[in-house]
Amino acid sequence: MNQIKRSLPLILAYVFGVLALIGLLFVPVIAKTLTGWAGFLAAIALLIGIINLLTVHSRRLVRGNVYSGVLVLSLSAVVLLGATDYIGLTTGGVSAVFKHVQAPLEAAVASMLAFFLLFSGVRIVQRRPNGWAILFIVAVIIFLLGRTPLPGLVGDAFVGLSDFLTDVFVSAGMRGILIGIALGAIAVSIRVLMGTDRPYNR
Repeated sequence: MNQIKRSLPLILAYVFGVLALIGLLFVPVIAKTLTGWAGFLAAIALLIGIINLLTVHSRRLVRGNVYSGVLVLSLSAVVLLGATDYIGLTTGGVSAVFKHVQAPLEAAVASMLAFFLLFSGVRIVQRRPNGWAILFIVAVIIFLLGRTPLPGLVGDAFVGLSDFLTDVFVSAGMRGILIGIALGAIAVSIRVLMGTDRPYNR
């Protein structure tokens, strides 16, 4: 019995992995079907996670946790607006929430992140004053000045320099990271297909 419990997940992972590979290379219908199954399972997992989150924070709300109350209230409001949008009682309720609540919060966090990076760079220079730390500080300052509405040729110069850094160095770094992620995913997939790595047994 224990042997079956250990072997069955490996067999399923191998079969569906090979089917997905065949579908991606030769038979697109198989890949489309498997992708649909994966999307359905992901949706079910997301629903279970939301229910679990609501349950946990509802218990904390009973004990007087204010932040859990905000989370439960926000989640309930968005679900209710989604339901009313679906049945036609309201129009664009969820979109309005994202436009007037989610988007401003994301913009505020993103703007704070820039200053946090600058502060972190200053701390790095103070603790380990080397060339890389100074280069980091210079790049952050150029980027901030490039996004600041400065007058005349000074603003244009910083905008051009900031765009150059973004288009060349940042894009190169992002592409390198994406290539590394792709190679890592391929390596993990091969290990799973070979049975060397078994994350489903943990």
